[in-house]
Amino acid sequence: MKYYLIVGEASGDLHASNLMKALQKADPQAEFRFFGGDLMAAVGGSLVKHYKDMAYMGFIPVLLHLRTIFRNMDYCKEDIVRWQPDVLILVDYPGFNLKIAEYIKGHTHIPIFYYISPKIWAWKEYRIKNIKRDVDELFSILPFEVDFFQKHSYPIHYIGNPCVDAVDCFQQEYTEDFIHFVSRNHLENRPIVALLAGSRKQEIKDNLSRMIEASRAFPEYQFVIAGAPGIAPEFYQIYTEGNAKIVFGQTYDLLSHAVAALVTSGTATLETALFCVPQVVCYYTACGKLVSFLRRHILKVKYISLVNLIAGKEVVSELVADGMTVNNVKEQLAKILPGGEGRSRMQKEYESLIRILGESGASDRAAVQIVELLRQKYNRSSK
Repeated sequence: MKYYLIVGEASGDLHASNLMKALQKADPQAEFRFFGGDLMAAVGGSLVKHYKDMAYMGFIPVLLHLRTIFRNMDYCKEDIVRWQPDVLILVDYPGFNLKIAEYIKGHTHIPIFYYISPKIWAWKEYRIKNIKRDVDELFSILPFEVDFFQKHSYPIHYIGNPCVDAVDCFQQEYTEDFIHFVSRNHLENRPIVALLAGSRKQEIKDNLSRMIEASRAFPEYQFVIAGAPGIAPEFYQIYTEGNAKIVFGQTYDLLSHAVAALVTSGTATLETALFCVPQVVCYYTACGKLVSFLRRHILKVKYISLVNLIAGKEVVSELVADGMTVNNVKEQLAKILPGGEGRSRMQKEYESLIRILGESGASDRAAVQIVELLRQKYNRSSK
C-alpha cells in the first residue's frame, strides 16, 4: 500500500521513521512519500520537503513566513492528490496538518489517520470539531488522552508511547561506561548534570543562559549540553565558554551517565524520566508575568511536562515563565542532586510512571492496526 506521511519537527521525524519501519514489517509492499526528515529518508521512499524548511515557532516568525507556509501547504495538498496514497498519516504538527486534513477530506476519498494526536487537551479544545469531521482514525501515545477524547464521543487507539521503545532499544545495546564516555567526549571525571534546553533556537536562547548561570553554584559537577539536531555548534559557542561542555547526537548516552538534568519541557522530560534521571523542568519565556497569567486562565491543564501530565500529579518541579529564575533553578536542582531531599522520591515516582506507560512496542502496535484497518477498508488479503 501507499503511505503519505506529514511531519513538522525532529521528534515527529523520529517517531514517524520508527512507524515506517514497523509498517514495512506489517506490509512488505509499503511505499512511502512524505514531508519529513533525515530519519524518515533513511528508511526509504520519497522525501518531498524537509521539516526544517517548514518549522516556524512563535507569532513573529510565523507572521514573517506566512507566504512560505501557505506555499508549502498548497504544494502538499496538490502532491497528495497527485500521488493518490491509500492513506494519509499525519504526525502531530496540528497547525499545518489539520488544514491539510480538511482539504483532503473535502476533495478526495483518501482515509486520514492521525498518529500522535494534537494536544488539544492543553488548549484549542475547539479543534475537536475539525478532528471529528476530518480524521478517520486517531492513534494516541499518551494514556490520559483516551478519557479526554471519550468525553467528546470520539474513540481513539492508545498504542503505548514510542519513547519507551526508543529508550529500551538504546539501553539493550549501549554498554559504554562512564570513564570511556567522558574520555571519548573530552569531558572531566566529575559527575554530570545534563542540560536539555530545547530543539529550537528561541528555546535555547531563552533557557540555556539561565541554566548555565545556575550551574556556577555547583562547581563539583560538570554541566553538559545535549546539542540539538540541526543547530550549528557555533550557535552554542557563547554558552560553552564557562562551566559547560557540549555533545551532539548523544542525548541518550548523556542521560545514561547523568546524575541529574535541567530539561526544557517536551518529549525530553519523558525521555529523562525513562532513564530515571532526576530533573527540573525549565521553560523561560519573555513577558513571564503575562504568560503565567495566560497559563492559569487559558491552558486547560495544570502541568506542562509530560511526566506530570501522565502521572496526574507533580512528580518533577516545573519552573515556567516568571518562575524560571536562576535562584529557583539552583534551589530545585540542589534538591535532586545526590544527597538531596527530593531525589529518591522522584526516582520512585518514575517507576510508577513507567508502569502507567506500559510495555514497549508502540510503533509495531500502531503499524499492525493501521494495516488491518486499511485492509478492511480495501478488502485486501493479508497474504
